Amino acid sequence: MSNAEGSVPPTDELVEGSGSASHVEHQHAEGTKSGENQAEVSAARQRRKIAQLEEKLATLESGRAAKERQTNYYVAQGRAIRRVVTLFDSLEDLVAENDRRYEFEEDAETTAEYQDFSWIGYMTFTKTMRWFHQKATEADYKEYADMLKMLRQGADAARGDDTSKLKPLVSEWVNREFKPDPPVDPDDKYSRGFINDACGRLLCPSELDWNNSTVKAGIRDRADGYTVTDMSFPAFVYEKYTANPDDLEDGLFKGKILLQAFKAVFTSPSSAKDVEGDGDGADVIISNRRARKSFNTIKVKKHVAQIIKMEKVTPRSIAYIVCQVRFALSSVTSWRSIDGDFDYVHFWRIIVDFFEKPPGRDARLRAEKLLEWWTRKVFGKNRRNDLSQTVMENMSVNALARQRAARADAVFNSP
Repeated sequence: MSNAEGSVPPTDELVEGSGSASHVEHQHAEGTKSGENQAEVSAARQRRKIAQLEEKLATLESGRAAKERQTNYYVAQGRAIRRVVTLFDSLEDLVAENDRRYEFEEDAETTAEYQDFSWIGYMTFTKTMRWFHQKATEADYKEYADMLKMLRQGADAARGDDTSKLKPLVSEWVNREFKPDPPVDPDDKYSRGFINDACGRLLCPSELDWNNSTVKAGIRDRADGYTVTDMSFPAFVYEKYTANPDDLEDGLFKGKILLQAFKAVFTSPSSAKDVEGDGDGADVIISNRRARKSFNTIKVKKHVAQIIKMEKVTPRSIAYIVCQVRFALSSVTSWRSIDGDFDYVHFWRIIVDFFEKPPGRDARLRAEKLLEWWTRKVFGKNRRNDLSQTVMENMSVNALARQRAARADAVFNSP
């Protein structure tokens, strides 16, 4: 056998060798395919995990958004509390008094003895926020405590906002009305109070004459007989800032600056510019029309009275504004319940009592008439909601409807 022949492998070996190479290639292809499948499976698994995480994140964000909406709602609702419910009492005290009355409801004498501000305040609170009772009943303790906290936060924030709003406005109104020299500084509280002649005149007890130099000096020196306390109505609560000593109810709570402050807080600062004569509620009406017209287009900011659905002036809202105006005129820089010899808590209650606890029928009618005057001044002459069912039925539109129906029935029943 030659070397050439010896170098050629047998046929069987060639076939066998070719088979081995093909097998190796097949295994390599299978391995590659298997690796690709594993990569796809791994990628799919990762996509599922990402989707699950995104879903969890969306759920958390949705819950957080719902929580924020709830918080904002309670805070916004709470802004009415100091303004129309109670200026100083805590919500916890109001609820506690109501619970106490509920527990002792069988004892009529005990119930009568405890008709105080806390209970009346709770009733006013639930009328203002009709949703509260059901929410408080359904919530667990933590939810209930959080709700009260947010309501209280809104209440105190609103009082602070109103104080800041009235600080420059009151100085503007005083300067325009009395033209003091120097004028009342809109930013400086230290220059107000009894050291300022214009502010002193408005803060002066109504039974005293600020124009009397002896009175003025006595008040500033806090001399005996000239101490200013919560037992005296300040001059600014009276019409033309002057009281009638023979009829102290005449013109009470009709002070111009008082009405201006009320409108600035509950409707708008611009509405406070027009307080002369019988208010026609033009600013409020225009604002309401604007809000309705822009409901689906541009968002219009609502005023306080719209937000809390206030259509009538209430005793507690008047008392709130009286206290705010007195503070704005004073030289005290931070809100407090006691200012020297003047107790704001007692003063607020005196004003509320004037309306809510009149001594007799005639006094009650006069108080109601005064509230009607306030409502007309602030919200205009619209008394549609006060019309009785009988009056409504006798109006021509309803009368015509009844006549047409009667004629139709007569024709139907005729032979």
